[in-house]
Amino acid sequence: MSKLKGKTALITGGTTGIGLETAKLFINEGAKVVITGQNEERVKKAGNELGPDTHAITADVSSLEDIDSMVSVVKDEIGKVDILFVNAGVLRMGSLSEVDEAHFDYQVNVNFKGSFFTIQKVVPIMKDGGSIVINSSNANQIGIPGLSVYSATKAALRSLSRTLSLELLDREIRVNTVSPGPVETPIFGKTDIPEDVAEEITKEIISQNPMKRFAVPEEIAKVVLFLASDDSSYMTGEEIVVDGGTVAIG
Repeated sequence: MSKLKGKTALITGGTTGIGLETAKLFINEGAKVVITGQNEERVKKAGNELGPDTHAITADVSSLEDIDSMVSVVKDEIGKVDILFVNAGVLRMGSLSEVDEAHFDYQVNVNFKGSFFTIQKVVPIMKDGGSIVINSSNANQIGIPGLSVYSATKAALRSLSRTLSLELLDREIRVNTVSPGPVETPIFGKTDIPEDVAEEITKEIISQNPMKRFAVPEEIAKVVLFLASDDSSYMTGEEIVVDGGTVAIG
């Protein structure tokens, strides 16, 4: 398979879960891959797992200084990129009464601000005719108690995709969104949610899912590949929901 032969892809949040599996798939499809992550140990581990030809960069997307440094490294060591997968994101739970400014700012700074400025600063080193894929969530369309801030940031990303798809038309850079539902990733392990609470949340999510299971990261990666490759050459400003039917028939 060589859907991405000769192409270079930059994946933020590429050290675990969806980002890591997408990196593996892209490499198998012939792409040169750059991954980023905010945890130096995970970045090193993922880089080793993906192989010596992969560039692994430690960068926190909530920091514009880190984004600038990341772009500078990519420009100097790789050159231009064909694909940007805006995947870095965080999740914190909290009811309306529980959310404080730190909780709010943390998610907005990573999920929305980080995504916006990543795109803004990477676009100048993207080739014309490239593809940007933004990782949102089916939470952008449904109400989930305790996820008001997270869901709002993901809805902002869906809106951003539509606006940027128009702004970048003159360079033929396509911008599309993938919106997963529940996925077997380490995201709960990166939160402050107690393990027993996470288990209860998992059971509740599965009970409400028409397919009665979580997705595996590889299933989302395949959709990202479709949006990143020429298979979706006549698509821009679109959203593909991959959630086991929750939004459509749940």
